[in-house]
Formats: sequence, structure tokens, C-alpha cells
Amino acid sequence: MDVCPLRLDIVSLFPDFFTSPLQSGLMGKALARQVAEMHFTNPRDFATDKHHKVDDEPYGGGVGMVMKPDPIFAAVESLPCYGPREILLMTPQGQPMTQALFWQLAQCRQLVVICGHYEGVDERVRYLVTREVSLGDFVLTGGEIPALALLNGVLRLRPGTVAKPDSLKYESFEAGLLDYPQYTRPPVFRDWAVPEVLLSGDHGAIQQWRWQQQQQRTRERRPDLYRRWLATPADDPEQPAIDPVPPSQGGSSQTL
Repeated sequence: MDVCPLRLDIVSLFPDFFTSPLQSGLMGKALARQVAEMHFTNPRDFATDKHHKVDDEPYGGGVGMVMKPDPIFAAVESLPCYGPREILLMTPQGQPMTQALFWQLAQCRQLVVICGHYEGVDERVRYLVTREVSLGDFVLTGGEIPALALLNGVLRLRPGTVAKPDSLKYESFEAGLLDYPQYTRPPVFRDWAVPEVLLSGDHGAIQQWRWQQQQQRTRERRPDLYRRWLATPADDPEQPAIDPVPPSQGGSSQTL
């Protein structure tokens, strides 16, 4: 069954920022294959004064400028609506990007992504959006970089982007854990050897080793994820039973 392309509407003061990344790698291939169609709308084109001003001083005083609500509303309301859709505001105050969120958004027919700038956007813009999204607990100069991260994360989950879609099931976060260590040729590089189990041809042993490594790596590097994973029952029949890894076990000195 054919899948309708995902319509992506980017509302940004700097649409040229997206040109090179969207022509490269999987994102470029996805657009070339019409997995998605990209459209850009500049709020400045909807400013009503002769200077096309999109920002102003904050009420109550303070440093910096705030993006005005009227050009943003006009820009978004000028767009055709393909349902179901989400209108997203890139802001440090939003919910963090996660793989689960990307899967939700990948089911949409249309995503409208608003990129903020300056000290942020007028609070009333939040009446326009369906969701606020953050790249992390830090501040950037604008919403374009978070928007690119979101587009990349969503596009790769759409049918037709990844050549082997089954591989998506075995990535970091898909089972609630980080990915296992990956190795390729040569078998020995600068005295670092590939773990023998990966060269054994024993697929059962390899699967068990990878499963143990996922648990250990997550426990050591992301204890928050590990605790959440332990508290979540497995719902994948192909996933091995939970086998928590004690701090002194399950690891390999070869793990990179």
C-alpha cells in the first residue's frame, strides 16, 4: 500500500539554514524519494509594518527581544492543513525529544515546526501549537538546530527512508536500552581485539552477549534509563527475559 508523503512545514526566519543538511544523507534521499515534502514559511513575510519587524521589547522590561505573535500566527494559518497534523514549537521549555516521540510524530500526515529566536516567542503563541519540544537542557541561538534534529529523527522512521527498516528495531532506545558495541574488520586493531564471541558464529551466544552489553552499557552510562527499563515489563516476544547485570559482571574489557 502506498504511503502519502509526510508534509513538513518549517516556519523560520532563516530557511536557508536547512539547505545543505536536507540535501545530504538519508534526509536528502528521503526527500528525493518523496517520502516527505518540505515547505518553508518565513514569518517576516507576514509582518505588517514597513520594516517587516518580527520582534519587539518584552513587556515588564528585561534584556533581549521577543518574537511577536501576529507574524507567527499569520504564517501558520496561511498553511494548508493535512490531517492528522501537529504544530510544534522548538523551545528549551518543551518536552525532551525521545525516540518514542519520534515514533508518534512519524505517524502524522503533516508536521508544522516553528523555530523561535531571540529571547523566545510571545507566550500567546502557545495557544497555536499542539506541542512544545526541546532538544535538551541548554539554550541555542534559535530553533533551527533542534528542528533539524527532530526532522532527522522522524524522517528515518517513515517507510521508504531506511533500506532495511527491520534494523530500526535494534537501535538504541528501541528496547529501552542503549545499543550494544559494534565491530567490523580488522579483527585486531592496535592491540584491541574484537570479542571472540562475535567471531564464533554461535548466534545464540552472540545474541546473549549483545543483550548483556546493552544492559551494562545502559546501567553505566544512563542509570536513569536503566532504572526505567527495569520497571517496564517487556512486551516484545523476541526480547530475552530481563536479566539485570550486576556491576561486576557481564562486561568485556574489549568494550569501546
